[in-house]
Amino acid sequence: MKILILGGTAEARELANRLVELGHAVTSSLAGRTQNPTLPTGAVRLGGFGGASGLADYLGSEGIERLVDATHPYAGTMSANAVAAAAASGVPLVRYMRPGWDQPEGADWTHVTTATEAAAALPAGARVLLTTGHAGLAEFVGRSDCCLLVRLIEAPAMTMPPHARLLQDRPPYDLAAETALLEREKITHLVTKNSGGEQTMAKLEAAQQMDVKVIMIARPAYGPALEVSSVEAAMTALALNG
Repeated sequence: MKILILGGTAEARELANRLVELGHAVTSSLAGRTQNPTLPTGAVRLGGFGGASGLADYLGSEGIERLVDATHPYAGTMSANAVAAAAASGVPLVRYMRPGWDQPEGADWTHVTTATEAAAALPAGARVLLTTGHAGLAEFVGRSDCCLLVRLIEAPAMTMPPHARLLQDRPPYDLAAETALLEREKITHLVTKNSGGEQTMAKLEAAQQMDVKVIMIARPAYGPALEVSSVEAAMTALALNG
């Protein structure tokens, strides 16, 4: 069977590897924003499709029989395009969505829906660890009354102003290192997205231990799809688990 996986996550790689082992023709599509990404087995395609219509055309021209959206939980545009392309082409869509993080008892979290709201929620003088990625970065950098430590895998196109400093690093992160970072930088606020998963969860545990306030940006809304929350469930949903 010919399967297209919209990937870029560890779970997408695991799914691709398992499907290839079963003998299926798998193409993993990556956005191409990360240099030297960890690649799955099977074919790999870098770059966009030209919107929902371009993705639908690709599904048809390549004879794709299953479409899997296993992108980052905040890749809202790509997920919306997948829904529209699946509807236009008739190709079944399975969406892998890792479970989000639940607020632990006693943790100090403020829940917001956008980067704009998150930036506005920061008090003047806050020392912030920002782990929200490139999208919406300008909103936070505009808070010149705060001190920002911006952690990204890839450097942004914009130049960091005096009140913001870039920390290039790649997950996974462990609790000891995250705790040391918060303590060393005297962080008062952690701004993050509810991405879920184990690789970046340690920052939340460290924040609770260090009494650091968390501003959590909620996930975007997604369109209809057969949604699963594990790689095993994705295999079952694809009817390819034999």
